[in-house]
Amino acid sequence: MSNWTDVAAEADLFEGAGIPVAPGGRDIALFAVDGEVFATDNLCTHGHARLCDGFVEGHEIECPHHQGRFDLRTGDATLAPCTEPIKIWPVKVEGGRVFLDLG
Repeated sequence: MSNWTDVAAEADLFEGAGIPVAPGGRDIALFAVDGEVFATDNLCTHGHARLCDGFVEGHEIECPHHQGRFDLRTGDATLAPCTEPIKIWPVKVEGGRVFLDLG
Protein backbone atom coordinates (compact mmCIF):
# COMPACT_ATOMS: atom_id res chain seq x y z
CA MET A 1 0.00 0.00 0.00
CA SER A 2 1.35 3.41 -0.99
CA ASN A 3 1.63 6.22 1.50
CA TRP A 4 2.85 9.23 -0.52
CA THR A 5 3.99 12.04 1.76
CA ASP A 6 4.93 15.58 0.72
CA VAL A 7 8.45 16.18 2.08
CA ALA A 8 9.99 19.16 0.24
CA ALA A 9 9.75 21.67 -2.55
CA GLU A 10 11.62 20.62 -5.68
CA ALA A 11 13.18 24.12 -5.65
CA ASP A 12 14.88 23.25 -2.33
CA LEU A 13 17.06 20.67 -4.11
CA PHE A 14 20.35 21.49 -5.79
CA GLU A 15 22.19 19.34 -8.31
CA GLY A 16 24.80 17.17 -6.64
CA ALA A 17 23.83 18.03 -3.06
CA GLY A 18 21.71 16.45 -0.36
CA ILE A 19 19.15 17.86 2.04
CA PRO A 20 17.70 16.23 5.16
CA VAL A 21 13.97 15.67 5.64
CA ALA A 22 12.17 14.02 8.56
CA PRO A 23 8.73 12.77 7.52
CA GLY A 24 7.05 10.87 10.33
CA GLY A 25 10.22 11.13 12.41
CA ARG A 26 12.32 9.22 9.84
CA ASP A 27 15.78 10.62 9.01
CA ILE A 28 15.92 10.69 5.19
CA ALA A 29 18.19 12.47 2.70
CA LEU A 30 17.08 13.77 -0.69
CA PHE A 31 19.50 14.13 -3.60
CA ALA A 32 19.10 15.71 -7.04
CA VAL A 33 21.21 14.08 -9.78
CA ASP A 34 20.81 14.58 -13.54
CA GLY A 35 17.26 15.84 -13.20
CA GLU A 36 16.15 12.96 -10.97
CA VAL A 37 15.45 12.94 -7.24
CA PHE A 38 16.63 10.10 -4.99
CA ALA A 39 15.82 9.42 -1.34
CA THR A 40 17.85 7.30 1.09
CA ASP A 41 18.11 6.80 4.80
CA ASN A 42 20.28 9.64 6.03
CA LEU A 43 22.57 7.62 8.31
CA CYS A 44 25.52 5.68 6.98
CA THR A 45 25.36 1.97 7.79
CA HIS A 46 29.08 1.93 8.67
CA GLY A 47 29.34 4.94 10.97
CA HIS A 48 26.80 7.34 12.36
CA ALA A 49 27.38 10.07 9.78
CA ARG A 50 24.67 11.99 7.96
CA LEU A 51 24.76 11.24 4.26
CA CYS A 52 23.12 14.57 3.37
CA ASP A 53 26.48 16.11 4.40
CA GLY A 54 28.40 13.82 2.03
CA PHE A 55 29.81 14.37 -1.45
CA VAL A 56 27.76 13.34 -4.50
CA GLU A 57 29.69 11.95 -7.45
CA GLY A 58 27.58 10.65 -10.31
CA HIS A 59 24.93 8.44 -8.75
CA GLU A 60 26.94 7.77 -5.60
CA ILE A 61 26.94 9.45 -2.22
CA GLU A 62 30.23 9.45 -0.30
CA CYS A 63 29.92 9.26 3.47
CA PRO A 64 31.58 12.30 5.06
CA HIS A 65 33.00 10.18 7.91
CA HIS A 66 35.05 7.35 6.34
CA GLN A 67 34.52 8.08 2.61
CA GLY A 68 32.64 4.85 1.89
CA ARG A 69 30.07 5.13 -0.89
CA PHE A 70 26.52 4.07 -1.74
CA ASP A 71 24.61 3.97 -5.03
CA LEU A 72 21.70 6.43 -4.76
CA ARG A 73 19.59 4.34 -7.17
CA THR A 74 19.87 1.01 -5.35
CA GLY A 75 21.24 1.76 -1.88
CA ASP A 76 24.07 -0.74 -2.45
CA ALA A 77 27.40 -0.11 -0.76
CA THR A 78 29.94 0.52 -3.53
CA LEU A 79 33.14 1.40 -1.67
CA ALA A 80 34.66 0.16 1.59
CA PRO A 81 34.52 0.51 4.47
CA CYS A 82 30.76 0.45 3.80
CA THR A 83 29.41 -3.06 3.22
CA GLU A 84 25.74 -2.89 4.28
CA PRO A 85 23.25 -1.18 1.93
CA ILE A 86 21.19 1.84 2.91
CA LYS A 87 17.41 1.92 2.52
CA ILE A 88 16.08 3.78 -0.49
CA TRP A 89 12.62 5.31 -0.74
CA PRO A 90 10.36 5.62 -3.81
CA VAL A 91 10.15 9.24 -5.00
CA LYS A 92 7.80 11.18 -7.25
CA VAL A 93 7.75 14.86 -8.14
CA GLU A 94 4.43 16.53 -8.88
CA GLY A 95 3.51 20.19 -9.06
CA GLY A 96 6.96 21.28 -7.87
CA ARG A 97 6.71 19.13 -4.71
CA VAL A 98 8.72 16.03 -3.77
CA PHE A 99 6.76 13.06 -2.41
CA LEU A 100 8.09 9.88 -0.77
CA ASP A 101 6.25 6.58 -0.49
CA LEU A 102 6.65 5.77 3.19
CA GLY A 103 4.23 2.83 3.02
